Amino acid sequence: MQKMPKKYYAFFTLPTIIAFIVAFFIPFLLGIYLTFNTFTTVTNAKWAGVSNYVRAFTENNYFLNATIFTVKFALVSVVLINVFAFGLALLLTRKMRGENGFRTVFFMPNLIGGIVLGYIWLLIINGILINFGVDITYSAKYGFWGLVVVANWQMVGYMMIIYIAGILAIPPELMEAAKIDGANSWQTLKSITIPLVMPAITICTFLTLANSFKLFDQNLSLTAGAPGRASAMLALDIYNTFYGRVGFEGVGQAKAMVFTIFVALIVLLQLRFSRTRELES
Repeated sequence: MQKMPKKYYAFFTLPTIIAFIVAFFIPFLLGIYLTFNTFTTVTNAKWAGVSNYVRAFTENNYFLNATIFTVKFALVSVVLINVFAFGLALLLTRKMRGENGFRTVFFMPNLIGGIVLGYIWLLIINGILINFGVDITYSAKYGFWGLVVVANWQMVGYMMIIYIAGILAIPPELMEAAKIDGANSWQTLKSITIPLVMPAITICTFLTLANSFKLFDQNLSLTAGAPGRASAMLALDIYNTFYGRVGFEGVGQAKAMVFTIFVALIVLLQLRFSRTRELES
């Protein structure tokens, strides 16, 4: 295959590089700068040092509570979403009747916007809880499990498609050899399927972990942080801080920067761990 001359590299890569610098890199640097300022608009920013970071952690417990709530939600959601998605993928790769239709049905919730999805499930969950004289905002526990249900319903189908692709990529000869050697279903799953699907597991874990930490739309429409911001996740808490109180824009920006670093570290650790498991497999 003929290689593209190096003189054309800049022609094809320059537009992307310029878009990245203008749309991401410069705003990111400006965002870091604004965390050290008090401001209501970018043009009237005044230097405030690290006071925004101090206020983010000492002004009230909202940020800490949102962090704990988000971490708990992420742990539960990542496990449940991947278990359900992998189970469905195994089921829908057994050449069952109507499997393509089932794949479509399970994937469809992922096409619905988060705000719409939240309001739909708000009606469903409140319709059930009203029989017990409460609603989803009665306790943060109701909001927590409501968000878990919504996240699973939306994301399981998407992760299922990735797992199906990974399972279908397994050479059929390996499965036939395992059957000839007398391996049962559990032994085949443990020794062949899971090790060979580890790249898909890495991708799905990364996506579910990142999406769980960044969840905003569903949280806003389902509970809006009620009661008393006890069910607010990190993204919603940052939004409420930035737009909810005049003069707290810098504090909200500081929270956003802490949130970015926190999520980046979690995701990098997860990727490193998953890659290690891939190599071992």
